[in-house]
Amino acid sequence: MSTATPLDDALTQLGEAVALLGHDEGLHHMLATPRREVTVSIPLRRDDGRTELLIGHRVQHNFSRGPAKGGLRYSPDVTLDEVRALAMWMTWKCALLDVPYGGAKGGVRIDPTLYSTAELERVTRRYTSEISPLLGPERDIPAPDVGTDETTMAWMMDTFSVQKGHTVLGVATGKPIELGGSRGRATATSRGVVHVALAALRTRGLKPRTANAAVQGFGKVGRHVARFLADEAVRVVAVSDQHGAVAEEGGLDVDALAAHVGATGSVLGFAGGSAVDHDTVLEADVDLLVPAAVEGVLHGDNAHRIRARIVVEGANGPTTPEADAVLRENDQLVVPDILANAGGVIVSYFEWVQANQAYWWSEAEVEARLAERMLAAWDAVGSHAVRLDVSLRTAATCLAVDRVARAHQIRGLYP
Repeated sequence: MSTATPLDDALTQLGEAVALLGHDEGLHHMLATPRREVTVSIPLRRDDGRTELLIGHRVQHNFSRGPAKGGLRYSPDVTLDEVRALAMWMTWKCALLDVPYGGAKGGVRIDPTLYSTAELERVTRRYTSEISPLLGPERDIPAPDVGTDETTMAWMMDTFSVQKGHTVLGVATGKPIELGGSRGRATATSRGVVHVALAALRTRGLKPRTANAAVQGFGKVGRHVARFLADEAVRVVAVSDQHGAVAEEGGLDVDALAAHVGATGSVLGFAGGSAVDHDTVLEADVDLLVPAAVEGVLHGDNAHRIRARIVVEGANGPTTPEADAVLRENDQLVVPDILANAGGVIVSYFEWVQANQAYWWSEAEVEARLAERMLAAWDAVGSHAVRLDVSLRTAATCLAVDRVARAHQIRGLYP
């Protein structure tokens, strides 16, 4: 397996785009380097009275096109370099979808499953207090990511608001509906993945009713991706989570599987499918593969065993550059993360707009505007890929990097 990190992959993608665009070395260095980053210590009083010290990060990669935007993840695997990579990908994602944000990302090195709700609240409030000078509707707007949810965002919003002395709904997105959240936000990333997945199937002459799919990851994104694909009559034949995997050639009953996971916490033991190993899901002979878990699961060591005709990246960075090259050589279409999973940031933008206006849209309005944005971006990336004779990833990255670079150049340097 490749030893390259997500940051290595992000920098490689940027370098390829800069070379194609012909930008100079100075601009390349500016685009490769975060504008601002902070690492904070988070002392936590555990429920049993012990004190524990955690480490958190927030990276603002770029804000030439608007305030920084990006999720907050709680994971024992969080590193500063990982957060840097994710912040960079957020910059390109926002630019590609023409959302007026720059990219940011945050993370706390913690396994949330080992802590009580009260302890997680204390962690969140202390982390928010530590980074609060960076936050605000005009500065940096966090959202949920791996290991966090709408409750985490409610704690962040409340902590920031208490410091300001008034309620600031626009400081975070992905909040509960009762606190200024947007309808459709919880499933927006998954909806966006399925919009482009169906478009990708059409480009390969495949119809949903005759297509099958495998979904790697059955969390906040993968679970809804599987459900929405099933709603479109795509047979979901294999699913995995961190604990195990199940498969059924005739198609899994996704609703029953979701109910099983809700009751047991894992796909393991689901009676409607056979237990298989994780590699079986990634290497399944399917029309569509959606890696919707973590970075780097498709790499140089397993890329030649991937049989899916189309890979749509529900996770950030699931495909390494080595795997990209192999898949392209085999004429396997890869829809990159900065396009495929951008639905979350689009509806986060909608939530921010609604909070700033104190006027909320219907779910139908949100869904229609999300579909319009996703499919417009799909068309733009596809056309650019044909024009340049490059992969969808290179085309998407070039479009996004050029928009950020032009914004930087138009603004100029200060002083």
